[in-house]
Amino acid sequence: MLSEVPEDLGGKLLLADPSLREGLFHRSVIFLAEHSAEDGAFGIVLNRPSGKKVGELLKGGEFRGLEDVPVHLGGPVSEENLMFGAMRKNGESLDFRSRISAQEASKMVGEEGVKVVAYAGYAGWSKDQLEEEIENQAWFVTAASGELMRKRHDIALWKSVMSELSPLHRILAEAPDEILAN
Repeated sequence: MLSEVPEDLGGKLLLADPSLREGLFHRSVIFLAEHSAEDGAFGIVLNRPSGKKVGELLKGGEFRGLEDVPVHLGGPVSEENLMFGAMRKNGESLDFRSRISAQEASKMVGEEGVKVVAYAGYAGWSKDQLEEEIENQAWFVTAASGELMRKRHDIALWKSVMSELSPLHRILAEAPDEILAN
């Protein structure tokens, strides 16, 4: 039987346990945009840049102003769909609006204190799936700090955020993938 998740996890970060070694989730940092006991969860992988910009993938007037926004791989679900989001520091925490329109994202580009992001795909969990994975220690859950906006959203983000959690997490972050090979 699943233990109750003590809080709504929406707005939190999921950090992959080092044992998750496969594909997109290996050393991933996921912003959990939505979470409910009834519907499951929806999140965006923050630290997988695709190397492309919106202007390389989409043309048209509705994407004006978004041409230079980097595209990240947001997760394995609906990878063919591009969505926009916006981050804003709110005191010590981070506000992240996911699934905003291209028109709204375009208006926010260049706005002081706002970081507009583009993601191909997302991460999704069905009812109870994420809770089971957390219970099985596949993910570390932490608050989404406003400092996240100042960090590079690439593979090094996992190590940076993980190292800030505790001395034990710092050791995990510094350990090589193949610890027995050392």
